[in-house]
Amino acid sequence: MNFNQAKYTASYGLAKQLPPARGIEVAFAGRSNVGKSSAINKIFNRKGLARVSSVPGKTATINFFEVPPLHFVDLPGYGYARVSKSEQRRWSELIEGYFAQERDLRLVVQLIDMRHPPTALDIQMVNYLIERELPFLVLLTKADKLNKTQTAERLANIPSELPCGDQITILPFSSETGQGVAEIREILTQIAEEDEEGESEE
Repeated sequence: MNFNQAKYTASYGLAKQLPPARGIEVAFAGRSNVGKSSAINKIFNRKGLARVSSVPGKTATINFFEVPPLHFVDLPGYGYARVSKSEQRRWSELIEGYFAQERDLRLVVQLIDMRHPPTALDIQMVNYLIERELPFLVLLTKADKLNKTQTAERLANIPSELPCGDQITILPFSSETGQGVAEIREILTQIAEEDEEGESEE
């Protein structure tokens, strides 16, 4: 899998606009301003793949891109208060509408700011993924903002702060230093290889 070959394919603002899945998918989810766009750009080594905005909550669409054989889905950031209730509702319906569809979703990368305990919305999202039995891992963003003592403290605490936290794969990540990039790429590569093996057996 050549991560440098990632390319943007489409964006949709309403769940009913979403086309059927064209292959296996990996989705990225997280609250507004968690650093999701920066993380995506770092993982795929492409500065402009996901739009990085100085205005939190700007991403209001589901954005698709791909690195064959995988299709990646950038979900709108949730939890930004400075938009209208109707806009917040549209975002929520868009995210839930995506998950409700029949799609070959192999992994959800749930992003949480490592500097702080998970928010109520983060916990709600994790509970939702567990209830839907969707495979996911937690990427702890902005790891570079913490010193060694703070990092150790957060890594010790977060399993008890998340539902079923001791059973979740948790990866510290920094879009500044590249920490965690190799680990998440390895996981994504394994998904791609499993798909290719499955096709060869058919």
